[in-house]
Amino acid sequence: MNIAIIPARGGSKRIPRKNIKPFCGKPMIAHAIDNALRSEHIQRVVVSTDDEEIANIAIEYGADVPFMRPAALADDYTGTAPVVRHAISMLLEDGWTLDNCACIYATSPLLSSQLIDTCIEKLKKSDDLEYVFTAARFSFPIQRALLQMPDGGVTAFDKIAITKRSQDLETTYHDAGQLYCGHYSRWLDEKSQVFGLQSRMVVLPDHLVQDIDTEADWKRAELLYKLLQT
Repeated sequence: MNIAIIPARGGSKRIPRKNIKPFCGKPMIAHAIDNALRSEHIQRVVVSTDDEEIANIAIEYGADVPFMRPAALADDYTGTAPVVRHAISMLLEDGWTLDNCACIYATSPLLSSQLIDTCIEKLKKSDDLEYVFTAARFSFPIQRALLQMPDGGVTAFDKIAITKRSQDLETTYHDAGQLYCGHYSRWLDEKSQVFGLQSRMVVLPDHLVQDIDTEADWKRAELLYKLLQT
């Protein structure tokens, strides 16, 4: 069985209650749940949360919340991988039969069920792949980054690359912060790396990628979402 796991803790700091704040007419997390449920390859959607209100909203929109996440995995410093490992371990203890697991961030309203399917299908095509995730190109060559010194002066991050033309520099990418697919056994292996040589990217256009950490990010994401619905 292929599942989606949506991590959604209750203690968001920069945008309070971000995971369930209304976004274009429904709680933010509902968009992630809906897209996962519409995926052709996902059979169950599990929300990992420490928050009763988030749990109730997740269930209302069709997700399973078979356990509550312990406080030790719901602080500001816990990464995604330990949360997914905990969720998978709990489901296996409950007798679930698992295959591939898609970790979907609760704040990814620009993600679609089609993209989820694309990532899972890409993963299934090769036994050698460990993970498939969404990514995007940096809009400006990171090799030409600048650093500000303590006295206010400026220096090049890479003194050789700064002298080159943009078109002569290698294209670089960043994690889109949306979706990570891997076999459940890979997730359980603490040595397995999402961003490794056995992983592959599904590169998205800029209009499908938006971090949501500030109110300005939120407004831009809503505008993009509305444009995609037309």
